[in-house]
Amino acid sequence: MFILVNLKAYPCDPVEVAEAARDVAEESGVRIAVSPQAAHIERVAETGVETWAQHVSPNDHGSYTGSTLAEAVADAGAEGTLLNHSENRLKLADIDASLDAAERAGLETCVCGNNPEQIGAVAALGPDSVAVEPPELIGGDVSVSTADPDIVVDAVDAAGAVDESVDVYCGAGVSTGDDVLAAQDLGATGILLASGVAKAADPRAALKDLVAGL
Repeated sequence: MFILVNLKAYPCDPVEVAEAARDVAEESGVRIAVSPQAAHIERVAETGVETWAQHVSPNDHGSYTGSTLAEAVADAGAEGTLLNHSENRLKLADIDASLDAAERAGLETCVCGNNPEQIGAVAALGPDSVAVEPPELIGGDVSVSTADPDIVVDAVDAAGAVDESVDVYCGAGVSTGDDVLAAQDLGATGILLASGVAKAADPRAALKDLVAGL
């Protein structure tokens, strides 16, 4: 299982979370990555943890003030990027262009979708992975794998029907080791979470719980 921790714009210490994720990954052998704000990518990457951008823009070099250039986040140390998170939705054409930008910069990609139908559509664009995240469960206390396991199963099937090489991650409400195991049992190969770690009083303990059963 792959655990991708999205720090969003939460008021946490990104370096503290990154160091905890690095240590837990080394101790457990589980792949763990941290996705901080763009301004913090370099600091997080310097800890040695696998680092992802929260977004890259669908443009190349040029007159694009305010954009997040794929090459810039790669130069800062990012190894991958999220795209089309429910809190930063993109048009399908822009997802495709952002995927091209990420590929140009050598970044691994994960495209989010709200439901199995969207997962099938974005999987057709050729990302490395997709993440199903019903928006009503994001930031809540109930994991999608518990609240509506059929969504995860159907998302896995939808992606597989398009491209079996695309990994499917489970997001929204994931916060415990039991949630991780439930997602794995439903066919997901990774999880995407945020508040369960970023808002935890002890991020290291939260991460240890997530990997305990793996």
